[in-house]
Amino acid sequence: MSMLPINHFKHALRAGRTQIGLWSTIPSPFVCELIGGAGYDWVLLDTEHTPTDVPLMLQQLQAVAAAQPAPATLPTHAVVRPAWNDAVLIKRYLDIGAQTLLLPFVQNAQEAQAAVRAIRYAPEGIRGMGGSTRASNFGRTADYAARAAEELCLLVQVETAEALEQIEAIAAVDGIDGIFIGPSDLSASLGYPGRPRHPEVNRTIDDAIRRIRASGKAPGILMVDESRARECLELGAQFVAVALDTIVLRDGLDAAAARFRGPPTAAAQAAASSGY
Repeated sequence: MSMLPINHFKHALRAGRTQIGLWSTIPSPFVCELIGGAGYDWVLLDTEHTPTDVPLMLQQLQAVAAAQPAPATLPTHAVVRPAWNDAVLIKRYLDIGAQTLLLPFVQNAQEAQAAVRAIRYAPEGIRGMGGSTRASNFGRTADYAARAAEELCLLVQVETAEALEQIEAIAAVDGIDGIFIGPSDLSASLGYPGRPRHPEVNRTIDDAIRRIRASGKAPGILMVDESRARECLELGAQFVAVALDTIVLRDGLDAAAARFRGPPTAAAQAAASSGY
C-alpha cells in the first residue's frame, strides 16, 4: 500500500513560512523540468492564459516531479491554475495528481465555498470518485478517498475591487488555505488597465495583504519587480512568484541579441552585467 504524498507547500503556508515561486506559462514538460531543478519552493503551471490542456498538464506535473533539485532542498511544488473555478476542471486536475490549485476570479464566499466542495469527496463535497487515478497512485493508496483533503491545498484569486471587499468573508471559508492577489486584473478593475504598478493599485494591494494575513490565511502575489516583491514579502505575503518564465527567456534573448547589434546601448550593458 502506497502512502499519500505530503504537500510540503501547504504545510509551509500553515506554519507561516515564506514560499518563493516562479510563474510558468510555457506549456512544455521540458521547460517544467528545467524550472524544477532551479530551487524555487513552488512553480505555478498556468492553464488560464496558456494553451495547456489536461493531457499536457499531466506531462508537466510528471516533469516537475522528475526534476533534480539542489541537495538538501525539497522538490519544487507544482501549483496548477485551472482556467476557471469549475468543478469539472478541478476534478480532472486533481485526478491527474495536482495537490495544490489556484482558482482565478473568486468573487465572494459562496464561490469560495463552491471551490472547497469541488475538491472534497462526499459528504463534504461533490468531487467525483475515481478508483484508479494517478492521484491515488492508480488505486494503490487505499485510503486516498478518506485522507485526500489533508494534503490538498486550495488557493483562490481576488482580482477585482468587488472581490477585495469580500476578503474577510472569503478567508472565513473553511478549506481556503491562501488568497492570491492578481495585480493585472485588479489594476483594470480599479480603472488603471495595464498599469499594475500605479500608486493606487500598490496601496490597494498593500492593504489587501495585511487584511488577508490578519484573517489568518496566507497572502500571495505575482510580482516580477524585485524591489516591489520584497516590499510585499515585508508586508506579510507568504507565497510570492518573483519571476515569469516567458519574461526571463524574453529578456535574456533580447539582451544577448542587443549585445551583438552595433555599439552596446546602456540597456544592453546593464543586461550584460546582470549575468545573463
